[in-house]
Amino acid sequence: MGSNIISSLNAGSGIDTKSLVEGLVNAEKAPKEQLLTSRQTKLETQISAYGTLKSSLSTFQSALEPLSNSDTFNARSVAFPDSDIITPTELSANAQSGSYQIEVLEIAQSQSLASGAIADADAALGAGELTFRFGSWDSYTADDPVGFTLNADQDALTIELDADDSLNDLVDKINAADSGLQASVIVNDGQSQLLLTTPSGKNNAVEITADAALSQFSFNETSSSLTQTQSGQDASLKVNGLEVSRESNDIDDVVQGLEFTLNKASVGETVNFTISEDKSTGEQAIRDFVEAYNLLYDTMKNLTGLTSAGEDDEDQTLGALSSDGSAKSMVSQLRQVLTASVAGTSDSDFSALTNLGIRTQIDGKLEIIEDDFEAAIEDNFDKIGELFAPNYAASNSAISVTPGSYVNKAISGTYDVEITTEPAKGYIYGGTFDEGIQFPLNTGSGDSYSFTISVNGTESNSITLPNDTDYTSADDLAAELQSLINGDSNLKGANIALDVAFNSTDGQFEFTSREYGSSSKVSFTAASANMANIGISDALSGVDGIDVVGTIDGKSGFGAGNVLLPEVDSDPYGLNLTVGAGSLGSSTITFGRGLAGELSLLIDNLLSGDGGISSREESLNDQIEGIEEDKEALDARMLKVEARLQSQFQAMEAILNSLQTTGSSLDGIIDRLPFTAQRS
Repeated sequence: MGSNIISSLNAGSGIDTKSLVEGLVNAEKAPKEQLLTSRQTKLETQISAYGTLKSSLSTFQSALEPLSNSDTFNARSVAFPDSDIITPTELSANAQSGSYQIEVLEIAQSQSLASGAIADADAALGAGELTFRFGSWDSYTADDPVGFTLNADQDALTIELDADDSLNDLVDKINAADSGLQASVIVNDGQSQLLLTTPSGKNNAVEITADAALSQFSFNETSSSLTQTQSGQDASLKVNGLEVSRESNDIDDVVQGLEFTLNKASVGETVNFTISEDKSTGEQAIRDFVEAYNLLYDTMKNLTGLTSAGEDDEDQTLGALSSDGSAKSMVSQLRQVLTASVAGTSDSDFSALTNLGIRTQIDGKLEIIEDDFEAAIEDNFDKIGELFAPNYAASNSAISVTPGSYVNKAISGTYDVEITTEPAKGYIYGGTFDEGIQFPLNTGSGDSYSFTISVNGTESNSITLPNDTDYTSADDLAAELQSLINGDSNLKGANIALDVAFNSTDGQFEFTSREYGSSSKVSFTAASANMANIGISDALSGVDGIDVVGTIDGKSGFGAGNVLLPEVDSDPYGLNLTVGAGSLGSSTITFGRGLAGELSLLIDNLLSGDGGISSREESLNDQIEGIEEDKEALDARMLKVEARLQSQFQAMEAILNSLQTTGSSLDGIIDRLPFTAQRS
């Protein structure tokens, strides 16, 4: 035969089945994979865009911080001359404006006491107690103090030494008590001395009574072993001709809002300065706010709208979030807060940016109308603070409103308040004095005046009036009792204190807790026989304090002491009301978060872990994960298609190989047929 028909078909090895299968699989897979990749790229672009939005919102929120602080609109400036007499240290918002002249007559100083020489600061001193009382001395005679007057506002201090305690141990215990008294060991010519330094001021001098073993540290009218090296002294100065005195050289309550330090006395020389209102701080904060918002708006517009690449509008591109309804909703919320009236302002006619001369332009940005803006700064600067910063007010001066832990839940507005029960402190009154008791009263010896008192559920240690001490009046004794009780380590450790006064009309002591509410209680749990002479015994009955009771916005509040809280999840929930005497009856409270506060709260909600942006990012990431799963499913399906095609081509190959074999066999048979013509 001249040609084999089956061979001419290139059967068997003539076909590249591997390339053919790859081509068929890719032809089916490519468009589907491209669609998934395109969707994934879009989602990743949206996530990146949300990252940009978050960053821009955070930057804008930073510009809101000064506006959220009412001090920004109460700023003051001071023109203070260079002086080595006075150093200004801080000027607070709301400082009293005016011109001042200060003359420093004397500077404050601390009392210092030194012990005699002690050979070894680590040697045992002996067991015993040292009692430190703070007050003022009338005079000193041959270094002996005379006429001590107790400072009731300074708690007494009792230090107990064990038998093996040394001078160094005494110093450590005094300093650890944190009473304001400082102790140190001074080495002089190889000998050690105790040096005590009181807080500055004439009324912070110290009187020390000591047990016999520690008598070398006594300092009182009957026993004075310590030597006074410096007396306590108050600072004295004239402010615009008015002479005032203070215990410290660091003064913060002479000129309201101005803190300064006295460096030296300079009689006859005055320091002149002026404190004035500083509107520039608030004005600049508002301008910064407008600029920051316009930058944010540009970012939001580029992300959610059309962006022009050139000067005309022909070449425009859609923002990455232009089709994202959530992003557009966030932008809308922000603009709604920005343009709405601010609730909680005292003047409803000055409650929006437009009242300040700030308008929204056609392109959506803010613009400051300079004439209107400057007029608002000049004429209504006090109202601008309420427009931007939080406002807490009450119609009754006996009620103060402050933000609580959940103030972010409170809704701005004015709410009715009805106080039906005022808060009260727990107290106990002593009985009348024994008829034989007269002042001056001497406590005698043997710790005969001692007692134990319980305040607000905490019991004191046994408290003893100093032995052989004269009290010139009941008021002096009341001051002593208050100082000793408040200086007790148990009560002081629990931050508990009370006030002691003598009621001259009824002739009895009054012990009143400084806390309000039902947990405020005072009682005597033990008292020596002599305490009955001044009307004190453990048989006395006290009166418990009372929690405030009332309603806020028509709903019963929760009263704890003198604090009344709104009902949980009510509109004013998150505000704290501190209630005092004179609060009974109806009144109102007003809360305004201010524009800056409302915007900042909205941004906090958007940026929070469960806020709108995080929720949307989570949704986009879930969609990307779904696309990854779709890609994996597509790959698996294409593997099956590839396997099927390979199987089909292999079957075809087998058939063609079979046909080729059959053709070869037919060629041999034809040559052997009878009568077949032979080739010559």
